[in-house]
Amino acid sequence: MKVEHKGHTTTIKDTESSFDAFLEKVTSQYNSYKSVNLIIDVTHDKSFNLSQLKQFSDLAKTHKKNKKSFVVVAKDIDFNKVPTSINTVPSLLEAHDIIDMEEIERDLGF
Repeated sequence: MKVEHKGHTTTIKDTESSFDAFLEKVTSQYNSYKSVNLIIDVTHDKSFNLSQLKQFSDLAKTHKKNKKSFVVVAKDIDFNKVPTSINTVPSLLEAHDIIDMEEIERDLGF
């Protein structure tokens, strides 16, 4: 797991050999990240699938309740089948764009 801090956003990249190990680390260390916008980057995991993405659902909901953004960056999944509760995009640039838009919405009181 590689963690990068940039301004008001933290990016966590999956470098684990298994998704379950990565999810366990993110979940167990969540309190360290609950006060910043969070990007979960799983693009290096070629076997990442929709069922694994859905396992982030509880974390995403909790993070949004704290008025922070939670975005997953994944490739090679069917974005039409992604649950609406999890912001999912194919690139880091789009993840940062989503966070910027959500920050503006929060500033405007939406």
